[in-house]
Amino acid sequence: MTKLLFFILFFTTSLFANKVIYLSYDEIPKRIIKGEIFTITLKTLSTVKKFDDINYEFSNYSGLKILDNIPFREQKGKYFYDTFHLLSTASYAKLPDVNASLISSYEYNSSYIQGQKLNVIKLNPKKNFSNILANNLELEEYKTTSYDNIHNIVVFVASAQNANIKTMHFKNVFKQGIESSNDSYLSSRITYFVVIDKRIENFSFTYFNLLKNRYETIDIPIIVDDDSVTTQTDLKPRNQSHDMLKMYIAASIAFIAFILILLKRNYIYLLFIFIPLGYILYLSVPQKEICIKKGSNIHLLPVDNGTIFETTAVRYYLPKEGSTKNYIKVKLKNNKIGWVKNEDTCTY
Repeated sequence: MTKLLFFILFFTTSLFANKVIYLSYDEIPKRIIKGEIFTITLKTLSTVKKFDDINYEFSNYSGLKILDNIPFREQKGKYFYDTFHLLSTASYAKLPDVNASLISSYEYNSSYIQGQKLNVIKLNPKKNFSNILANNLELEEYKTTSYDNIHNIVVFVASAQNANIKTMHFKNVFKQGIESSNDSYLSSRITYFVVIDKRIENFSFTYFNLLKNRYETIDIPIIVDDDSVTTQTDLKPRNQSHDMLKMYIAASIAFIAFILILLKRNYIYLLFIFIPLGYILYLSVPQKEICIKKGSNIHLLPVDNGTIFETTAVRYYLPKEGSTKNYIKVKLKNNKIGWVKNEDTCTY
């Protein structure tokens, strides 16, 4: 009996002799929202001073995505507080089981804790919800141009903190998409476009402010811009549908000026002949066509990794409407405007 007790004591002492790290969950949110980015903090204590780092292995978690490879660390006395960012992806979520071990030239036992179930709630937003949950979302700039006869296209740039910015999505729009984005969840930025009905005078949407625990509204007034200050969103082509009428008007002005010269012998009216005739010559010059290779992508906007809404099935010859550094603006056969890369043009 004495030998048995001695063996149990020796086995237990040997088992925990090398336990040098103690682990626990320090901060856990009481409630999270589906789609929210939140933090958890692990509290560790090492009984040895000489080690390189602490390694964490996560397992058996559900409804979550771990966003950090390296945690944010604070040291308070003997304790290490390591904070990780997680994304809630489902209506049910369970924190990961964690195995912590010291990275060292010596081998030590690790420490293990089990994760607990989280209280997840799901939002019930209105139809104009942007699908964004963030500490803050700000509109930096925007521009509206004509897309076709019944639609306008709104391109805007927004920045957010603590948000999964790529989940942005709107209901009840004709077309939408991401043109570019910075995917850092701590501070992100997105260029987004929506194609909406021309009758809409204000494009309004909401996001959920995590700090204020409420929906916030962002308004974009629809002011159709016909200039070409921002080449990225200069989408409106030259309208040739009324060119013949304009030529008739200019010719009439020139003819009246010619009659006045004959009657009054005042050659100042020559200006009213040369200017209209010059305008007629401008309108009569056909737009330059460019050759587009077979299999080329037609982009909605002149940006890399932008939305592609058509791929040429054969070689195309399309009117050139303008150009930027790496793109050429073309008018498609359905009168819509697209952008093609310079490298996708071909020689005749």
